[in-house]
Amino acid sequence: MLEVTQRIDGSTQTEVHDTLTLPYELRIRGRLKAVTDNGRDVGLFLDRGPVLRHGDRLRASSGEVIQICAADEPVTTAFIDKGLPLGRLCYHLGNRHVSLAIGADADGRHWVRFPPDHVLEELAVLLGATLSHHQAPFDPESGAYAHAGREQAHGHSHGHSHGHSHEHSHEHPHDDDHGHAH
Repeated sequence: MLEVTQRIDGSTQTEVHDTLTLPYELRIRGRLKAVTDNGRDVGLFLDRGPVLRHGDRLRASSGEVIQICAADEPVTTAFIDKGLPLGRLCYHLGNRHVSLAIGADADGRHWVRFPPDHVLEELAVLLGATLSHHQAPFDPESGAYAHAGREQAHGHSHGHSHGHSHEHSHEHPHDDDHGHAH
């Protein structure tokens, strides 16, 4: 098995020996076993945190270089007008802590791409988007706290619920005599 242990700086010119095509859910992992596009068994033993992006290059302990490819997978692409409509859609979807890819096609149509979810799709339509359900690479934005375009070690699994109960009383004791003249 080819042991992949190192990320290569994107500016380094290196010969690519093989490619590894993975869906997003596997590109977020630093440790996994897979098969390259040329049929070789490979084990990834990388630092945790940074997401493998389409085009990233990795070096095996043998010196060989493997390039990452984002696999086609089921996605929803919401096409929407640029400017305020696009901003509103990104804000409302992002406010639901969903990973988003943002871009424009060759015709200049702006889009927001996310994993299929009927609630998010209904929201996108309410905000003026036209939806397309299809297979495409999903390579979402890396987030505001990414260092030089790379994800930092930040899991989004929190040990608490995001639902908060506010059922405590806001009442105060009310005596008829408030200590002031009426």
